[in-house]
Amino acid sequence: MLLCIDCGNTNTVFSVWDGTKFICTFRTSTEHQRTGDQYFVWFTSLCDHFGLSPDIEAVIISSTVPRVVFNLRVLADRYWGVRPMVVGKEGCEIPVGIRVDQGTQVGPDRLVNTVAGFDRHGGNLILVDFGTATTFDVADHDGAYIGGVIAPGVNTSLEALHLAAAALPHVDISRPKKVIGTNTVACMQSGVFWGYIGLIREICDRIKAEHGREMKVIATGGLAPLFQQGEALFDAFEDDLTMHGLTVIYQHNARK
Repeated sequence: MLLCIDCGNTNTVFSVWDGTKFICTFRTSTEHQRTGDQYFVWFTSLCDHFGLSPDIEAVIISSTVPRVVFNLRVLADRYWGVRPMVVGKEGCEIPVGIRVDQGTQVGPDRLVNTVAGFDRHGGNLILVDFGTATTFDVADHDGAYIGGVIAPGVNTSLEALHLAAAALPHVDISRPKKVIGTNTVACMQSGVFWGYIGLIREICDRIKAEHGREMKVIATGGLAPLFQQGEALFDAFEDDLTMHGLTVIYQHNARK
């Protein structure tokens, strides 16, 4: 079985692929000081809880936090005796082209999402990922990554608003019943929700106009369904987009 690990700035996700489907997905906070031993105890405890005993034969990692990768490598080597494949590192080839300015380093999560989107939906895509940042990645007609947009994440924006203005509370994002808020929380929720609706629509419209072709908009990340409510923003929502991309990249390299 293949263990796919997606390490983001906020959360790290482990998913086990049995060759046809993901049999489990577990999430933990990203902490660079967590050791390989701690990862193993956490992972196996959850597997035991759900009555699972996956036989891990390979590991692939995508990480936007370089300091975490070492301990994940230790985890794979010490407990499963495998050398993990790391997206963006030597020995891990990406099955789509990368056409950006010379010297530019593209985040591995963005490349993985592009690979997954192209595999499932073909080319000419806008991939919107709601994470710590809200990213818009563009896949060309042949699936090549050709650039994108990075905007502040929804929760990041809310936290910044709370920290910068002493009188404003921390609020959870939700769709407000009305645009015009009649209390502080409702005003903040309306500003963030409708502000991001406008941001998503405007950026996608401008990408489509600049690209000059019909494009599909694919969303991923926990907040995507919230922004889809009542608004035709996305052509599809893929909650396992990144994990699917990791399986595609692993299979591409395994065939070499």
